[in-house]
Amino acid sequence: MTTKDVWTSYSDDLKNFIISKVKNAEIADDILQDTFMKIHTNLHTLKDLNKLKSWCFTIARNSVLNYWKTTNQTFEIANFESETNIIDDIHTEKDCLRGIIQNLLEKYRKPLFLSDIKGLKQKDIALKLEQSLSTTKSQIQRARKLIAKGFIDCCGFQFDKKGNLTGEIQDKKDCKVCK
Repeated sequence: MTTKDVWTSYSDDLKNFIISKVKNAEIADDILQDTFMKIHTNLHTLKDLNKLKSWCFTIARNSVLNYWKTTNQTFEIANFESETNIIDDIHTEKDCLRGIIQNLLEKYRKPLFLSDIKGLKQKDIALKLEQSLSTTKSQIQRARKLIAKGFIDCCGFQFDKKGNLTGEIQDKKDCKVCK
């Protein structure tokens, strides 16, 4: 399958999905372009073409999240998740991530959520949680490391030579977190 085939099959659906999240056609076009750049550069890594559609929507969802994060805007994550109607029977990274985050201690989960989901600055998080900036930074970094460890323990991911987490999600029956 080529990027052109993916474009022909899914570009309209992806654009509608993105517009539903950002409410601006011009911004949606930029995010769609970013999404297809990622699809084009990573299409060779997709091992199961039956998962192509959910994989494309995952990339689009992450591109939208990156847009919100880089523009330092916040949004209601619950609505974002509930409106994402992708095939439910496919086991994805999101399933594992949800389980891993739920298993984090609250002292790690809360600052991570405020930083990486809400997009707050770490000094603002420290003030909100009434703790020192260094404690907040440590908790966020520790949470990120625990998430990486969760993917290693859950689905057998590994770090590559550059320190990036690599691997593939296991079938749900083999997953230690999502069972």
